[in-house]
Amino acid sequence: MWPWGHAAFGYVLYSLSSRLTADPGVTGRDVLVLAVATQLPDLVDKSAAWVFDVFASGYAAGHSLFVALPVGLAVYWLAQRRDSESLGLAFVVGYWSHLAGDVLLAILLDKPYTVGKVLWPLVIFPGSEDPAGAITTVMGFLVAFLELLVTAEDPTVFVVFFGPPLAAIALWLVDGAPGLRELYQWAVRSE
Repeated sequence: MWPWGHAAFGYVLYSLSSRLTADPGVTGRDVLVLAVATQLPDLVDKSAAWVFDVFASGYAAGHSLFVALPVGLAVYWLAQRRDSESLGLAFVVGYWSHLAGDVLLAILLDKPYTVGKVLWPLVIFPGSEDPAGAITTVMGFLVAFLELLVTAEDPTVFVVFFGPPLAAIALWLVDGAPGLRELYQWAVRSE
């Protein structure tokens, strides 16, 4: 899943979950924490694999349920103790939705690997035979993604990749565009 897909999927889940709780609504701080948390597994694993050569592939500790569950619960518990439960929930929903999104996308695209993506260290994916570095790897993925879009005969591909971002934008607007006011205030203060 691409970064915008993770952010969108996380936002949809967080916005809907905040409606089910007693939260007063999605805030700009929630959106910031959520945005970082939805990217965290890739920031950890892809950097460690493609830049620092720590892991063989971009699916390792950051994508592991064995790491994500205790880290998520610890962050939520700490946020509750500091009277910032919505921030803890934003982190948990963001982080865990990343893992769920990767697994769901693999299932929807009929990939041979699904749940194994989140079972590190029990399942370790092999690295590339020819490690190309971060920029070349990302460009290769981008070209493959664009080829998929151009050659797709099934419109489901477009729904899978563009449905969550469109739903997230709609929900974000319904939620009052949280974070936009804070960003504007920050920009005005910095002048």
